[in-house]
Amino acid sequence: MPTDYLERILKARVYDVAIESPLDFAASLSKRLGNRVYFKREDLQPVFSFKLRGAYNKMAQLSPELLKKGVIAASAGNHAQGVALGASKLGTRAIIVMPETTPKVKVDAVKARGGVVVLHGETYDDAYAHARELEAEKGLTFIHPFNDPDVIAGQGTIGMEILRQYQQPIEAIFVAIGGGGLIAGVAAYVKRLYPEIKIIGVEPKDADAMRQSLQAGKRIRLEQVGLFADGVAVREVGDLTFPLCQQYVDEILLVDTDDTCAAIKDCFEDTRSILEPAGALAIAGLKQYVARENCRDKTLMAIACGANMNFDRLRFVAERAEYGEQREAIFAITIPEARGSLKKFCEYLGRHNITEFSYRIAEGSNAHIFVGIQIQNRSEASQLAQTFTEQGFKTLDLTDDELTKLHLRHMVGGRPPQIPSSADQQELLYRFEFPERPGALMKFLGCMNPAWNISLFHYRNHGADYGRIVVGMQVPQSEMDDWQGFLDNLGYRYWDESDNPVYQLFLQ
Repeated sequence: MPTDYLERILKARVYDVAIESPLDFAASLSKRLGNRVYFKREDLQPVFSFKLRGAYNKMAQLSPELLKKGVIAASAGNHAQGVALGASKLGTRAIIVMPETTPKVKVDAVKARGGVVVLHGETYDDAYAHARELEAEKGLTFIHPFNDPDVIAGQGTIGMEILRQYQQPIEAIFVAIGGGGLIAGVAAYVKRLYPEIKIIGVEPKDADAMRQSLQAGKRIRLEQVGLFADGVAVREVGDLTFPLCQQYVDEILLVDTDDTCAAIKDCFEDTRSILEPAGALAIAGLKQYVARENCRDKTLMAIACGANMNFDRLRFVAERAEYGEQREAIFAITIPEARGSLKKFCEYLGRHNITEFSYRIAEGSNAHIFVGIQIQNRSEASQLAQTFTEQGFKTLDLTDDELTKLHLRHMVGGRPPQIPSSADQQELLYRFEFPERPGALMKFLGCMNPAWNISLFHYRNHGADYGRIVVGMQVPQSEMDDWQGFLDNLGYRYWDESDNPVYQLFLQ
């Protein structure tokens, strides 16, 4: 018999621990977009995330006998805190299995809410498997982060609140998607009452398990997921949430890291609150929708679903927000190595504000400039590039180049006099993304053939749970199969940047 989610949501018990979060009008963003934009402020919940709704509702439905035995969950984030707080409220014990690599601040947060933390394994999958073992061994009840009818119903109370708080026509509600529990619950409620309201999911481009699954007509398991929006970094959506999304979700939009960082800034400017990346996805999707549809005077809702932000990440977010807002352009400019050339180039910049400027004298007849320029929109960057080209300066627009944004802008300043090379051995350049955990770098180096020479290396700590490096390697042509085997077995995401023109200009 199909689950009646409307009834489940209406009967859900969440308000013992959760607040009815405000629906705040975003005045600044509304004015800029020409629409009425509202933020559903789940970041104001006691655990700074919507997750406690579903977790508590699941536990509140348990019999006294099961509650007495206790509950267990696997999580390194918001779900862990929700389960710990809910269990404390219900007077039961909660065991939270977390990867051994979980930052201490997250472990301490769970302990502070009464949870018993068990550290196991390096990944979430390791922690999840151990939690299911402990569930059977100790007779505990497992609290799933998204794939459970009571969890889905608990999250669905957000949709119920939106319709109660705003009783005028709504064009669309935007919802971040990880495993699908939040959007499934919201959609199941809203669509039963107002099927004309669009329910639009938002996923990161590098963690789009739900979008791929809906396109394929079956659940797809991703081999890897991007780690920036870690709150939605799910490889496979739930077998309960998937059919609900098939039935009720109108479409899914994909956003990138820059879009997400810009959305964090948008929320800050309107509320003075700082969302975590997953918490800002819905706002990023809303902006993308307005740009695509060119809609005006519509009412649009974005669920700001979490604010458990690591303070150290703010530097990275602030940098990338400028790209997401299309307020900064980056260029590589080639100028003649002659007196007066640099001054002439600066004259063509006019009154534009310079954000970054690096120049290094080079051998030969040309020199290369790396320059960041404040702009009003993306079209202005194209106009600037055209102006430079018309004045005889070879121009390369790097505004959308990931190697530039992550690494090169922090490395410009000189090249080696000569990297020994031959027809059999050239320098390769690769970018890697890896979980930021003790020993990750040693794993990288330990798997590598000691005969291969590292000719370039750049790493920058962004205060996140993942790290990014760029590495120059000298690998003999005869060992390229071994190199590919190293890449395949390493288990880290990677990108070949050997043909990137910015590498060839500034580093090669």
